[in-house]
Amino acid sequence: MAYVALPGSNRQLLPDSRPAGPVDPSEIADLTIHVRSKGDLEALEWQVSEDAKRPLSDRRYLTHDELASQYGASKEDLDKLEAYARQYDLVVLHRSAAERSLVLQGTLGDLRAAFPANVQIYHHAAGTYRGRTGEISVPEELSGIITGIFGFDTRPKQRAPYHRKQASLAGPGGQNGVAATEFAARYNFPPSLNGTQLTGAGETVAIIELGGGFRMTDLKAFFNEIASPVPTVTAVSVDKAGNHPTTPESADGEVMLDIEVAGAVVPEARFAIYFGPNSGDKGFIDAISAAVHDSERKPSVLSISWGAPEDLLPKASINAYHALFVAAASLGITVCAASGDHGAADEDAIHWDGKIHVNHPTSDPFVLACGGTQVQNGEDVVWNDGTPFDRSVPGGGGWTTGGGISVVFPVPDYQRTTTLPKSINNTPVGRGVPDIAMSATNYFTRVDRAEGASGGTSAVAPLMSALVARLNQAKQKPVGFINPFLYANAAKNIVHDVISGNNAITNTVKGYDAELGWDACTGLGTPDGQAILDGI
Repeated sequence: MAYVALPGSNRQLLPDSRPAGPVDPSEIADLTIHVRSKGDLEALEWQVSEDAKRPLSDRRYLTHDELASQYGASKEDLDKLEAYARQYDLVVLHRSAAERSLVLQGTLGDLRAAFPANVQIYHHAAGTYRGRTGEISVPEELSGIITGIFGFDTRPKQRAPYHRKQASLAGPGGQNGVAATEFAARYNFPPSLNGTQLTGAGETVAIIELGGGFRMTDLKAFFNEIASPVPTVTAVSVDKAGNHPTTPESADGEVMLDIEVAGAVVPEARFAIYFGPNSGDKGFIDAISAAVHDSERKPSVLSISWGAPEDLLPKASINAYHALFVAAASLGITVCAASGDHGAADEDAIHWDGKIHVNHPTSDPFVLACGGTQVQNGEDVVWNDGTPFDRSVPGGGGWTTGGGISVVFPVPDYQRTTTLPKSINNTPVGRGVPDIAMSATNYFTRVDRAEGASGGTSAVAPLMSALVARLNQAKQKPVGFINPFLYANAAKNIVHDVISGNNAITNTVKGYDAELGWDACTGLGTPDGQAILDGI
């Protein structure tokens, strides 16, 4: 059988990886295979971009059925892929025309026979992983049908809450931080409209998690301590992952931070937590896809606090994520994502390769990139704790808001009239990150019975998601892809410029300075929720 290289599949190892031997060919693994759309995805992207320029009242979003019927996979393509998979004893775990994907399970030996790839085990300072180098091959008969294959490489995504300070079980205040409602008030989130309290009622907020979990006992205690109703929280399993809480030092901290920040601000919203495995792009893509294409819960806003440097991702992965974010925009779903917590390094001390990076998925132009500030003397300045990188301290130090100029995505239309700074990478000007920023410090959290202050841009994404949920409730219509509106109306006081600070890491990594207008630390500045509601 003739094979050809899958376009965009070329991949490199994590820097400083050390070979640890071959994979076990009898190991059972899953691959997610993406196939082409029967519609014109470029035309859909253009339509979504144009629609976002119109007044909210004039926009028409696709339904899930319309998206699937017009831009899903054809039955013929999926059937052809299934028939090929049977030749290698592969089992179909999931088939979705809407998601344009098949999930195939089999031994690594059979999976590599079907889709030849160079896969081995590697050691790294961050842990052992199954790594893939070079390109994936696909049968010539499926060339042009398959657009991406995910699951051979299991390197994890990154995100850890900033400096969790465990204190006594004394509730919010002091060293324990404050409830997110304090920041909602600071950024003028609209509390009500025409006598109706804006609590997120009727809205569903989707949150993407890669590992960790939550305990309802902790959530009940937390919301009791901040005198707020306990929101409805549902765990959704993706790729056999699930809600598995362990200790405060685990990914539980990220899960609880996301739920507690957004839940405090919109306690009557429904929260769907999509748990995917933290095993390369497959788990991340599948979790986002499950949320975007969830035609039962129909979330109107999606919060993401995980990511990785954009330029370390294969082109096929970038394209798969991008197609999902365009689909989300076509459905009226706003995607809010954290811009990263290590400045222009976008990696912690253990992972950093000595190069400048911009975080993905925030670099995608259909994502609302959320950066961080800190409050000093009553004013918002760039979030930067001033510590250098240090592998010997928890989290590795170097905590500051991510931001920069993309080397993957060009400048989107909505940023074309924005003065973007020269990249410290000396690369051509691209999409600028972030778009907005809010406080990244001093959030009261409870995780596995431990309480304390936490934060990072991981807190800003769910906070912004909560604002979007309030806007959606107020307008009785999703505000959807909101980036063009924010940039077109920035001069109308819907944002407040942040002009002090920088996101350089002391003695380690160059950064960007805050300045008048847009900057690669805080974007347009901090949002004024009420002004956005009045103007949108």
